[in-house]
Amino acid sequence: MAGLSLPQKAIPPKYFYDAAGSRLFERICRLPEYYVTRAELSLTRLHIAAIARFAGRGCELVEYGSGESMKTRLLIRALRPAAYLPVDISAAALQQAAKQLAQDFPWLKIVPVLGDFSRPIELPAPRAARHASRAGRVVYFPGSTIGNLDPEEAHAFLAMTRDQAGRMLVGVDLKKDANVLHAAYNDSRGVTAAFNLNILARINRELGGDFDLRRFAHYAFYNAPLGRIEMHLVSLARQRVRVAGHRFGFERGESIHTENSYKYSAEGFRALAAAAGYTGKRLWTDRKGLFALHGLTAV
Repeated sequence: MAGLSLPQKAIPPKYFYDAAGSRLFERICRLPEYYVTRAELSLTRLHIAAIARFAGRGCELVEYGSGESMKTRLLIRALRPAAYLPVDISAAALQQAAKQLAQDFPWLKIVPVLGDFSRPIELPAPRAARHASRAGRVVYFPGSTIGNLDPEEAHAFLAMTRDQAGRMLVGVDLKKDANVLHAAYNDSRGVTAAFNLNILARINRELGGDFDLRRFAHYAFYNAPLGRIEMHLVSLARQRVRVAGHRFGFERGESIHTENSYKYSAEGFRALAAAAGYTGKRLWTDRKGLFALHGLTAV
């Protein structure tokens, strides 16, 4: 209600991830235009020994926004963590990921945590005495999800994780050719468009909305001055929409801003992390320089 009442209507991207949205995002990760997942998998495979040394074998591994946990499997094999705590806002995605990982790693203690990491999250207490302090835990935040947070939100999130763990591994999408970015968020198969529009279907289903999805279109572009991709849903006609008993008017061409995806230079992200109380100790990138994994230590 608050977001749709703004002069620039907006819906936080965390609401993309119902069961259908999570499935659509898994499809996005496999699209030829969407380089992020391939680049991150490539750098993880290339540098897994060094990443594991930084994290520390036998640690407790906390992963925010776990999704289907593809990249995590590489880390789990290398680290053999004492426990794995996946945190996700989507109950369906969390349950499925935990079930699959339990089958793949029967020796692994898995402690799923359902939560919204845009707010403070209280994690379960460490299971072993040697992990009683934050030093025994490592936070893993892959997939460039930190780019969905504006710089102030990213600072708050990093500050929260600093109180939970001594080290952090965070994936960051690097600044690059705007044409590459445009293709990644406007794929030829229309999967990203379906993912974006699904948020309106969710509003219809869960909040009694009457959005006509045929009267809105996916629109994504790179905002160079702000260093971010913006995703919008654009109204194709003048119309009024009902949501939970409230009515909202749309002019033709008016949009709902549904997501930002900030792109960082290595130096820019280190500065952001430093302001939140982290020191950038390690940096790994894929061979094409598309994506980075930062190894941070809490000050």
